Amino acid sequence: QVQLVESGGGLVQAGGSLRLSCVASGLTFSYHAMAWFRQAPGKEREFVAAITSSGSSTYSADSVKGRFTISRDNAKSSVYLQMNSLKLEDTAVYYCAAGSSPWSTRWPGDYAYWGPGTQVTVSS
Repeated sequence: QVQLVESGGGLVQAGGSLRLSCVASGLTFSYHAMAWFRQAPGKEREFVAAITSSGSSTYSADSVKGRFTISRDNAKSSVYLQMNSLKLEDTAVYYCAAGSSPWSTRWPGDYAYWGPGTQVTVSS
């Protein structure tokens, strides 16, 4: 059974930083592209960042470019999202997702497995 478990969310002031972690089990982690998505109240789920299975290539949304960094450690079956210079509009539930292939995309339909999410709240 595949499981993805996110951690590291919480309450932070605007301008601050958080590091999200996601640990995967039940799959060959090094085969799968990984991504982070987020969903704010009343809004659709949106792409944040993705990384290929080897970690050699990353891709992020324009809204977080230069502030958020995705990385992975295949030996630990983990993917991370370092979030700096957080803004109020970054408040959302953040989801970790495992892709159906080694190639990263921004489309939720290309991700077969999802974690339950972790709440990130940015305050003024």
